[in-house]
Formats: sequence, C-alpha cells, structure tokens
Amino acid sequence: MHDTLPHLQHTDFPAINRHTLQIVQVNLGYLCNLSCTHCHVNAGPKRTELMDKATIDLVLDFVQHHNVHTLDLTGGAPEMNPHFKYLVTKARELGISVIDRCNLVILQEPSYEDVAEFLADNNVEIIASLPCYLEDNVDKQRGKGTFNASLLALQKLNKLGYGQPDSPLKLNLVFNPQGTHLPPEQNALELAYKQHLKAHYNIDFNQLFALANLPIQRFGSMLISKGLFDDYMQVLRNSHRAENLDRVMCRNTLSVDWQGYVYDCDFNQMLNLPLGGVKTHLSTVLDEALKGAAITVGQHCYGCTAGQGSSCGGALQPS
Repeated sequence: MHDTLPHLQHTDFPAINRHTLQIVQVNLGYLCNLSCTHCHVNAGPKRTELMDKATIDLVLDFVQHHNVHTLDLTGGAPEMNPHFKYLVTKARELGISVIDRCNLVILQEPSYEDVAEFLADNNVEIIASLPCYLEDNVDKQRGKGTFNASLLALQKLNKLGYGQPDSPLKLNLVFNPQGTHLPPEQNALELAYKQHLKAHYNIDFNQLFALANLPIQRFGSMLISKGLFDDYMQVLRNSHRAENLDRVMCRNTLSVDWQGYVYDCDFNQMLNLPLGGVKTHLSTVLDEALKGAAITVGQHCYGCTAGQGSSCGGALQPS
C-alpha cells in the first residue's frame, strides 16, 4: 500500500523536464534478505515480486536501442532475482556499464557466496549500503548481525580488488540517516568512514554517497505513525536549494519496475506515479523521444534537492 501518497500528491515543487537519457535503473524485484527500517521499497524476505526473463530481455533491447551507457540494478536485493547473472552478462557483452546496488549481507548468504567473484569478473560497480560505520547503529536499522556480515563481505570484496588503489573495480558505500534529519556533509563523513573502517577492519572503498531518507513506504509510514511526517517535510522544504534542480537523477535516468512499467525515478515508482502521469510499459516507449518531457513531481521531490542534494549517486552540491 502507498500509505504516504495522499500526503505527497499536491505539491508546489518546481516543474522540471528530462534531459538526454543516459541511465536505466531497473528494480529486479522486492524480494530481499533484509527488512531495513529506512527502506523506501518496503522490500523483505516475504516479497514475491520478481522481474521475469522476458521483461529482462526487453530491458536489454531498450538500453541497446537508446544507447544507454549505464544499467543500474536495484531491488530488494537484485542478486536474488534468478536472472540476475544473465542480465549482467548480456549487458556487459553490449559494452554497457553495470551497477549493482548491493546490501552486502547477501554476499554472505547460502547460495550467494559466488556472487562477489561474478561481479568482479564482469567489472560490475558495487554501490553498497552501510548506513553507519558503528555496529549498534547498523544492526538497529538492518537487523542483528548485519554489521558483522557486511564487514566480512567488504573484506571479501577488497581481496578481489574492489576499492583498491589503481583497481578498475569500484566499491562505493551508501549512508542513510536514522532519524528525521538530513545527512551531514558528504566529504567529511566519507573521511570519517574511511578512517574508521581502515583503522578497525582494514577495509577500503572508493566513495561514500550520503542519501536523504525519502518519506515514502516503510520510512514514510513510520513518520505518519509517529506524527512526524509534516515536520520532516518542513525540514526538506526549508532546506530546498534551487541550484540542485539541474542535477537531480530524474533528468537523465529512467526507472523500470519489476513488471516493466516506467517512471521518472525509483521514488515515483514506489508511489505509483508513472512517467507522464499515465501507466506506461517499457515496450511502448522503445521509439519515443524522452528528452524534454515533463517529469512527474510531488512533495517527496524536496528530499532530492534539500541541503547538499540527494540522488542515487549521493550529494549533488559541490563541496
């Protein structure tokens, strides 16, 4: 259920339009080995929605047709889709860069122990969720034992070359705040992460992406239940920076859900706010010019322009 939709539909967020399509972000399904409190997808072990092979083939046709340079795979845990390796392999054969948005813990789960090697063999960029570098905070958000499992996964990735100097294998981490505040300045937080993880666990990574929590699905429902929704929205509105508008991810990214329907961004997907305001399947936009089309916006969009700005690639504002 989209519990937060009535709170987000009416908006005075500025009108914006799409630029040239460069990235297709694909949600391979809501199945996940974790149930994180900050999850805007409401993913978990009991979800059954998974993209089928026919839709995956359609995605491959689409990215090739549109000369898309990056395929950004998300979920749930994208690795839990039975066609994950097929999609990655075919995309790399087409010369398309692939990003795996990995929760790290999945790399330690039974039947998934070979995924790290597969990602390295295919030069897949990993963007891994590690909402804090302290055990108590991570386990509070993601479940008991997830911090230690994440550390083991990071150490495995480092041994494969991920996050190492002069290595082509990119390993980036993602920070999410725990409460109703914006993330701190990204560069300073990245330095703190790097120093702590190196000193205590001998772990290296490339960059830290600091993401604001969007008030939708599990996180949005929590805000509503605690009477904090309006306060959080006011924080986002008060922190809006117009200079971030030109760099928000919806300008050059198309989001595809597990059934093949398209959206301006992953957040709109979770709110069932389709591309152009009309539910549209990927199969019908193969030859449609997306550049210049109006982007569907709502109150939640302030979460992407507040403060340093927030996107799937971290802060938008230069430091």
